[in-house]
Amino acid sequence: MTRTLIIAEAGVNHNGDFENAKKLIDIASDAGADIVKFQTFKAEKLVNSTAKKAEYQLCNTGNSDDSQLKMLKNLELPFEWHFKLKDYSLSKGIEFASTGFDEESVDFLESIGQIFFKIPSGELTNKPYLQHIARKNKIVIISTGMANLEEIQDAISVLINEGLSKEKITILHCNTEYPTPMKDVNLKAMLTIQKEFDVKVGYSDHTLGIEVPIAAVALGATVIEKHFTISRNLPGPDHPASLEPEELKQMVKSIRNIELALSGDGIKKASESEIKNIEIARKSICINKDMKSGEVISKDDISIKRPGNGISPMKIDVIIGKKLVKNINSDSTLKWEDVQ
Repeated sequence: MTRTLIIAEAGVNHNGDFENAKKLIDIASDAGADIVKFQTFKAEKLVNSTAKKAEYQLCNTGNSDDSQLKMLKNLELPFEWHFKLKDYSLSKGIEFASTGFDEESVDFLESIGQIFFKIPSGELTNKPYLQHIARKNKIVIISTGMANLEEIQDAISVLINEGLSKEKITILHCNTEYPTPMKDVNLKAMLTIQKEFDVKVGYSDHTLGIEVPIAAVALGATVIEKHFTISRNLPGPDHPASLEPEELKQMVKSIRNIELALSGDGIKKASESEIKNIEIARKSICINKDMKSGEVISKDDISIKRPGNGISPMKIDVIIGKKLVKNINSDSTLKWEDVQ
């Protein structure tokens, strides 16, 4: 099985604090994630002054001010922080990345050596943005929250028409409610996307807990993206739907275990680890009374007991009516050399 790319989504959970951003990198590295990813944007380029917060943002920020612009302005990741955070990530053995929400941010991320671009759900219908990313000719990962198949097809077409090969595209099934109710996950839609577009697929998760991303890997996700935080009690739009450090660690561990569980050749046979248990767990045909050489074995002479180092009970019909060629003590395991 291909190793799943696990993206630990720090997003805006740094709350505009550089030290928090470093703590998030520490957490992602300690959990064993492949990539720690932030969000890069200029608030004024992302929303206008009339844009309102989403319902979950109003609820999670604990702030009656419904201006999305003001909220996002406080959550910007300054360009100058990226250099230090990238170096810090590399020192911790984890790749640094960010989602650029506007063309300037995308260009900046390219300039610092980012090798892939993540298209967030909200930009799926932003044609100029899609065209700009496609022209970079790098790996593209697309979240599809709120989208239907036609909108996904349109986005893929824009990318391909600008020269990006389908082999460089991974589509993530996603739901953009924070947190996503389990009844709305619709995880089988990931398989529909794979079948419909013949692309690599994955899952960007906003549910509470770790069960759904693990299930997604079992279904064939090649990329998992999951929000995490220092603490769900921190103020901010995404903290309540994010994993805390130990949960992130457990998710990564569980995904790696699922990969091992799916790594077999698919042939049903005794595994290397269980061969030693065959003799112990299975049973053999035993003789349940003292018998002498020359006696004919009847059904009443037989019992079925462990260990499985004698004649298999599957051969009981063959054994009944056979003649003993030696004396057999009660409760002895019958061997083929004992009969003729």
